[in-house]
Amino acid sequence: MATQRTWLLWRVGVFLAALAPLLFWSWQVANNAAGPEPGRYLLLNLGIGGLWILLLTLSLTPLTKLTRWKGFALIRRQLGLWTLVYATLHLLSYALFILGLNWGLLGSELVKRPYIVVGMIALLGLAILGATSNRWAMKRLGKRWKPLHKFSYAILGLVLLHFFWVVRADMQEWAMYAAIAALIMTTRLPPVARKLPKLRYRFSR
Repeated sequence: MATQRTWLLWRVGVFLAALAPLLFWSWQVANNAAGPEPGRYLLLNLGIGGLWILLLTLSLTPLTKLTRWKGFALIRRQLGLWTLVYATLHLLSYALFILGLNWGLLGSELVKRPYIVVGMIALLGLAILGATSNRWAMKRLGKRWKPLHKFSYAILGLVLLHFFWVVRADMQEWAMYAAIAALIMTTRLPPVARKLPKLRYRFSR
């Protein structure tokens, strides 16, 4: 049986694992190892990193049902907040390295690249979910909390649309993320969700 110390180590390990890519990419940029356009390197990696963490976050509920391991549920909020961190840094990288903090360019950028609007809507959604992921908000929202946080699946759709618009020339990578997202969404369907505990029982035999 896991102790409080075990769960603390688990959370710290997840924290360090989420932090490690940021440190590695920063180290590469600082040491001129990020290619000819370090700003775009950071922008792309932060975006993809945020998508990966979002997918991991949404996979925790079916994994908990499948394994009944408490550890997955314990890190759901933490990974959700890390998703928000990566998405925010992705936006800041765009503002710093692409716009050069020249907000006058934003209007023309939105016209030329409407996928930016989609990304901003997704980030706003993540910010709302992050702000309401604490116990105080759960108590205040009551029964409205769960329906609100189901919006995370709509956010996933917006992120995939944003990414699709960016990488239209090379769909192979996008298709992989879309397939993973489809699998996660399938596990949320009531008939499939009800079968997950039964699968755990079969695997344990």
